[in-house]
Amino acid sequence: MPGTTPGSANPATAPAISSHDTHLPVSTVLVVDDNAQNVELMQAYLETLNCLVHVAVDGVDALEKVPKVNPDLIVLDIMMPRMSGFEVCRRLKADPKTREIPILMVTALNELGDIERGVECGTDDFLTKPINKLELLTRVKSLLRVRHLKSALDRTLAYLSDMENRPE
Repeated sequence: MPGTTPGSANPATAPAISSHDTHLPVSTVLVVDDNAQNVELMQAYLETLNCLVHVAVDGVDALEKVPKVNPDLIVLDIMMPRMSGFEVCRRLKADPKTREIPILMVTALNELGDIERGVECGTDDFLTKPINKLELLTRVKSLLRVRHLKSALDRTLAYLSDMENRPE
C-alpha cells in the first residue's frame, strides 16, 4: 500500500480528536505490520490526525523504507516474519541517522519481559493490541509533538551557532 493523503479516511471511523486539535504540522508515519487488517485500521485512525501514512509489511521492508520516507514516527509491530520489531528498533536506534525517530511498539505481547526487551532496544512507547483508537491517537500525538519540538529546538540551536560563529 503506498502512502496516502490526509483526510482520506472514512468519516464514519473518524475519532472525536480532529487534526485541527493537534496543532501539529503534517507528519509522516510509517506503520510496520504484517497483518493487513491491523494496517488498515491504524491507517484510518492516523489519517484523521493529518498524517501521511506509509506502510511496511515486515521488519526488512521497514528498514528499506525508513530512508526513503523519512518518517516523523514509526508504529512498529513486534511479532513479524523475517525480522522482529525488537531487531528493527535496535537497528534504527543504533544508527545516528535514524536514532531520533520515535518508535511506538504495538504488540499482543503483555509479558513484563517483552516490555523490558522493548525498552532495552530503545522503543519510545508501547501500545497493546487490540488497538484502542483513543489510546493510539493520544500516544501518536504526544510522540509527534515531542518530535516536532525537538526539530524546532535543533533548528534554533543551529541558527544560534551560526550567529555566534559569524565574523563581525
